[in-house]
Amino acid sequence: MLTRRTFAVAMIAAFAMPSLASAQATTPSAATIERQLEAPPKVKLRPNQRVTIREFKRRPDLRRMARSIDIQSINFAFGSAAISSSQYGKIENIADALERILRRDPRARVLIEGHTDAVGSFQSNQILSEQRAASLKRTLVREFGAPGHALDTVGYGEEFLLVPTQNENWRNRRVTLRRFDDFIR
Repeated sequence: MLTRRTFAVAMIAAFAMPSLASAQATTPSAATIERQLEAPPKVKLRPNQRVTIREFKRRPDLRRMARSIDIQSINFAFGSAAISSSQYGKIENIADALERILRRDPRARVLIEGHTDAVGSFQSNQILSEQRAASLKRTLVREFGAPGHALDTVGYGEEFLLVPTQNENWRNRRVTLRRFDDFIR
């Protein structure tokens, strides 16, 4: 039976502790995204060391050297790649950062990486991660006017989990933005 005291304690706890939804809703500002993607490269490749986009996508060693930021705040539902219009405020931060970066450097290129958690088959997670990356690119281009030529996509499925677990974890359902123009021919 719920007493007034139990109810009061529960309400205080609910307001005092950040909810999972609040944790998920934290979106990096456009300035933070811009700063991460504009930071000096961790390594400078000589022209003969540069690779194709395809090779860059397959080489975790190169990807780790690239400037990047994880965007965990786009709330992909379990098993879904859909981005609802309620998420557009978060995506606007990405679009604003990209617009400023591209204004300063029209040759800038950003890879949108899609990720999943480890629930489900490897194959279904791979497909879903590719769809999530494509969904974000499509939204950036169609709804926010981002130039499609500056964006590329790839899906990594459950290959690079942020939280190593075989269970459902929302932090693994994310996209990563990775600046790769310093690495390609």
